[in-house]
Amino acid sequence: MESMAIADRLRAEFPDEILHSYLNQGQAAAVVRPGRIVDILRWLRTTETIRMDHLRALCGVDNARRREPGLSRFEVVYNLYSIPLRHEIRVRAEVGDKDPAIDSVVELWPGANWLERETFDLFGIHFNNHPDLRRVLLPDDWVGHPLRKDYPLKGKEEWAGMTELLAKVRELDRFGFDPDGHAHGQTAPEEDEP
Repeated sequence: MESMAIADRLRAEFPDEILHSYLNQGQAAAVVRPGRIVDILRWLRTTETIRMDHLRALCGVDNARRREPGLSRFEVVYNLYSIPLRHEIRVRAEVGDKDPAIDSVVELWPGANWLERETFDLFGIHFNNHPDLRRVLLPDDWVGHPLRKDYPLKGKEEWAGMTELLAKVRELDRFGFDPDGHAHGQTAPEEDEP
C-alpha cells in the first residue's frame, strides 16, 4: 500500500486525533494528538491490510528551535514498518511543552521498553504505564535531560559522580593498572608516524 494511502486511512479512522499528514522524501508521516496513541498504533499494527508489526525506532524530539505554528515543543516519533507488506509510516505524537507525557507502547512492542527509557532519560518525556521507567544511560543522580535544547553545554561544576570516579582512579593507580597493558611506571612505545 502507498504510504500516503496509509496516512489517509489513519485520518479516516481517527479524524479527531490526526493534526495533519504529509509526505517527506517518500515517507508518509502523521502528526497526532497524544491522548489515543496506543489505540492509533494498535490499529496500525493489527489492521490486516496495514500490519505495522515492526517498531523500527522510537525517539524524542525537542522542537524548541524550529517550532511549527500550533505544534508543541516536544514530540515522540514512532517509525513503523510492515515486514510482510513492506511499507512504512512515521507517527509524530505531540506531547506538550512543560510536562511532556504520553502512554507507553511496551504492550504493543516489548522492544519499546528501552527506547522509552532512553527518551525519558535524555528528553524528560514521561511514559505513562511504563513497566520500569528509570534512567538507562545516565546515573540516577544526574540532574536534567541532556538532549533538551535548553540544557547547558557545560555546568558550573563537574558531576559529583565524576569527581568520585577520578578519586577512585587515583587511589587504584598505586596498583599499577594500565588499560593499555604496559607495566606500571613504563611509558608506551611511540607509534611510527604514517
